[in-house]
Amino acid sequence: MTKIDKVLYTGRTHTTGRDGASRSTDGRLDIKLSPPGSAGAGTNPEQLFAAGWSACFVGAIGLAAGKRKVALPADLAVDTEVDLGTKDGAYFLQARLCVSLPGLDRELAQSLVDEAHQTCPYSKATRGNINVDLSVV
Repeated sequence: MTKIDKVLYTGRTHTTGRDGASRSTDGRLDIKLSPPGSAGAGTNPEQLFAAGWSACFVGAIGLAAGKRKVALPADLAVDTEVDLGTKDGAYFLQARLCVSLPGLDRELAQSLVDEAHQTCPYSKATRGNINVDLSVV
């Protein structure tokens, strides 16, 4: 396990119940929660995880592009799907990240995605723990 030498940022939230709410200590995040697939008014952990991973992955692509002095397209996008499922009665996650880098050579785009997957903290946290499918679209 990797021990962090220097903490750059700490996200803090207070969450009440599976059908409750979650709020960050700075008030910037204030959401209602609902179970996955329900008709509830809130979001769910899988959506939040997908959004966080997507945002982090975009940043990791930016770092990879910066090393190569490659300008990224303004309409770069990462569509992330996080599945909640079961196997043998236990709950598990799996994910798909579909990356759109319009205007970039496909080989270069794939190289940026591969490097981002090696450096993105969300990718590191899930590596070897869940099935992850990466694709350049």
